[in-house]
Amino acid sequence: MDSERNESRQLKGIGASAGIAIGEVRITDRRRVAVTEVMVAREEIPCEVERFTSALERAKGELYALKDQLASTHGPEHLCVIDAHLMLLDDTMLVGETTQYIERLGINAEGALKRTLGRFKTFFEGVEDDYLRERGNDVETVVERVLRNMVGEKQEPLTKIDGKVIVVAHDLSPADILQIDKEKVMGFITDLGGKTSHSSILARAFEIPGVVGLERITGEVQDGDTLIIDGATGVVIINPSQDEFKEYLQKKQRYEYVERELLKLRDLPAQTLDGHRMRLKGNVEFIEETASLEKHGSDGIGLYRTEMLFFNRSTLPTEEEQFEAYAALVKKMAPLPVTIRTLDIGGDKCLTDLDLSDEMNPALGLRAIRLSLRQPESFKAQLRAILRASAFGEVKLFFPMVSGVAEVRAAKALLEEVKEELRGRHPFDEKVQVGIMIEIPSAVVIADLLAAEVDFFSVGTNDLIQYTLAIDRTNEHLSSLFQPLHPAVLRSLKTIVDAAHAAGIDACICGEMAGDPEYLPILLGLGYDELSMNAVSIPRVKKILRRCTLEEARAVAQKALNFATAAEADAYLKGEIAARFSESFD
Repeated sequence: MDSERNESRQLKGIGASAGIAIGEVRITDRRRVAVTEVMVAREEIPCEVERFTSALERAKGELYALKDQLASTHGPEHLCVIDAHLMLLDDTMLVGETTQYIERLGINAEGALKRTLGRFKTFFEGVEDDYLRERGNDVETVVERVLRNMVGEKQEPLTKIDGKVIVVAHDLSPADILQIDKEKVMGFITDLGGKTSHSSILARAFEIPGVVGLERITGEVQDGDTLIIDGATGVVIINPSQDEFKEYLQKKQRYEYVERELLKLRDLPAQTLDGHRMRLKGNVEFIEETASLEKHGSDGIGLYRTEMLFFNRSTLPTEEEQFEAYAALVKKMAPLPVTIRTLDIGGDKCLTDLDLSDEMNPALGLRAIRLSLRQPESFKAQLRAILRASAFGEVKLFFPMVSGVAEVRAAKALLEEVKEELRGRHPFDEKVQVGIMIEIPSAVVIADLLAAEVDFFSVGTNDLIQYTLAIDRTNEHLSSLFQPLHPAVLRSLKTIVDAAHAAGIDACICGEMAGDPEYLPILLGLGYDELSMNAVSIPRVKKILRRCTLEEARAVAQKALNFATAAEADAYLKGEIAARFSESFD
């Protein structure tokens, strides 16, 4: 058995945070609390409610203490995650439903809390959007903290870890990531987790290599084993051979060298060899991601997803809560601009306050701008919050999933009502720019009509490709048909940018295509003014941008438009990349 353990084994998980780490295993107990639901006597019900509320208060105390402890080493933007968990502990649905289960069903507090968690998990598992689906992990993390307090289980904090190790755990909470000392912890791997979980986002912000979703890794290794992890590819090697060790040591050295070289581009302008400027911005969900934007030389925020403020809660956030979040982000980024997307949420991912019935096909249902216009008072509260935040820096706002001019005009009319309500009461930017997301084929067809109504376009390529090709991008069986270089997609992108420029407005891209350096020559050649992406992609895209001319890019884009299939366009583009930019893709 021991000889089997010492043999090299390779596993594949989800790359959560890029980087290569080599070190010894340190298993950290982050298993879920085992809970059994049992009936309790009627006279014991008040005691069970008291056990639950006391555990809640102890959990709050732990989080407040942790926040104080981390305040000296982390900026306020990184402590927002703890504030979010504190808000969850006060959530009326979490507290109210658990108490009702105890009192109505006559069950123990642990069983009641597990039932409430089950309701949350069912809801989030039905959410189509990866980012939003992962928010269910935050609820589970908070519930586990309460359960541990209820049953008296303690966890060793990661601050107590010594030596240069790779942490192996069933799961890691955002608070765990905040406690990691990079001088001691080389990286981490977990059974659970996804690329868009809050913990993974924090790990990328702090540049801690990590692989998640390995399912049973805690049972595959033991303390003292040697591990290699590649946070970009998701590869994990247990007890590597000498050849594997040498190979990945060289990869690690090369990766770190390339990263250092890329960061030298941070303060250089994003422009071509012939002086054409292109704005490179970041997509964010949380204020803690701004540190990574600054490090990687972002020109601002091209997409701030506001949905996170609406999740893990049973009631809508108030105007004040939204204003505080938006204003904090705008102040943090000033003088760089922040582009805020209004609520992109729908029947598959909604709050009880929105009172929506289940939908057979949520992706094509009452969501995004359609839902906002159906709920005008809630929509106006968000618009007021965004406008008020514009007093602290440059703010743009845009509406998602627009399918026609009527929606744009209705949304702008509500915006004008909000401006009138705010005048004389709160300062705001009277000339705040208003744009729309182009992600539906109907919007592409009438792009010229829409351009006359707004100040800018922002193309969501993920949904545009999905809707244009009728491909569910979350269906692994159809992944090969999700083709950014499909002729219909490329022609749509050209139609959009041409319509924008004919009307004298900017055309931007905030989907996954923006952050892939291979697509830069085409997007530049088509004429796009701005790309918004994950922060770590910015220097990679900038490197390609600074090594080509606008004329070269136009020639590449024009040739790509002439191919009949995505495969032909892809082969052509790869050939151009190999010939012109091979060094940049090392």
